[in-house]
Order: sequence, then structure tokens, then C-alpha cells
Amino acid sequence: MQNEPFCIIHFQGVIEVCTRFYIDENERLFAPVIAMAKRQKLARIFLDKGSPLIAGGEVKPTNVVPVVAPDPAGNKSVYPMKWGFTDSEHGKLIINARQESASYKPTFKELWKGHRCVIPASYYIEWQHYTTPSGRRVTGDKYAIQPVDSQVTWMCGLYRIEEGIPVFVVLTREPDSTTRDIHDRMPVIIPAERIVEWITPSNNPDEVMQSCLTSMIVEKQ
Repeated sequence: MQNEPFCIIHFQGVIEVCTRFYIDENERLFAPVIAMAKRQKLARIFLDKGSPLIAGGEVKPTNVVPVVAPDPAGNKSVYPMKWGFTDSEHGKLIINARQESASYKPTFKELWKGHRCVIPASYYIEWQHYTTPSGRRVTGDKYAIQPVDSQVTWMCGLYRIEEGIPVFVVLTREPDSTTRDIHDRMPVIIPAERIVEWITPSNNPDEVMQSCLTSMIVEKQ
């Protein structure tokens, strides 16, 4: 694992807490994913808009990365997608959706039913968050986190189309025991063998999520 930070970012005066993640382009399991994303016409569209596909390194909100989603025939494919929904009403970027409320929140409920995707990463990054005696919320040490015995961290997400291009958010959940002391949320992560089930619109996402991976390796940076 390499040193890539968790961050607190500002969008028009609103503080948002976000995870960053890392893609190791030298990991052989990423090669077919990256190659498929590069072949899509969307890769050229994003490039023309000044947002080239990130095939390796640190990934942060507004970046374009390979995302697993169904093609028009319902088969598993990979597309370049931009991280973050535009919330024009509140002037901020939405980068995460809570798994517990995504099925009924107006922004996500229709996507929960049929626009589910998976975002591959080598690992995700968090900074430890804690409250000072004065009540101020601050960040501490940085950690790289990934599932036990996994080279790829398959994070569940939701996607939609904005101005003709696909954008996504990462689903989050209550943390497991190994990450609870670092942050009060973690990405929803599934095993590779459940990816097709997750992205298939006719499947029940709640059933697929019963196999979420919660045993994590945590490495201080």
C-alpha cells in the first residue's frame, strides 16, 4: 500500500468528508478492467472535456475512473465514469450514499433499483477522525484499508447520467470492528464473485449485500 490521503474538501462553503482510493495499474487483475474502459467511446468524450480516464494512482472526487456496470444488453461491462453527483440545489458535490437509506432517499431510490455499479480499487484511504476536548472535529493519522486476502477492493456504488455522461457515488455502511476507531463509515465492499449479481437490475440488492466483506487489513501510512 502507498501513502494516499483521506480528505476533507470544500464545495462552495460546504464541508464534505470523502474517501479517496488508490488504483495500482501494475496489478494484473486491473489490466482487463482498464483496457475495456479505454476502448469505450466515453473515454474520448471525457478526454475532450478535459477529464481523462485515471488508470492508476490516487483517485479523488470529480476524477474519471473505470467502473463496472451492465451494458444495454444487461451484460457485465466497464465504462469510464466521473465520481460525484451534482447537487445544484445545495451547491455541492454528492460523492457517497448511505446504504441504509439509499432505497428510499429521493436522490437514490430509483438508482438503487436499477442503476447499481461496482468501483474497483486496490484499497481505500481514511484519515482517523476524532473530536477534540473543545468539540472540534479534526483528522489524525492516515490509513490504507483493504479486505483480507484481496488484491482488488470492489466497492458498491450507484450511477446516473448527467448532461450525457455517467457519474457515480460510492455506497457506505457502518464500519467493521477493524475500522471503527478510524471512521464511523466505510465503503460497501463485495467479493468479486457477486459483482454480476449486484449490477443486474432485476436482482434484490439487499440480498447481495448480505455477503459484504467486513474483515479489513488496516495499514498506517
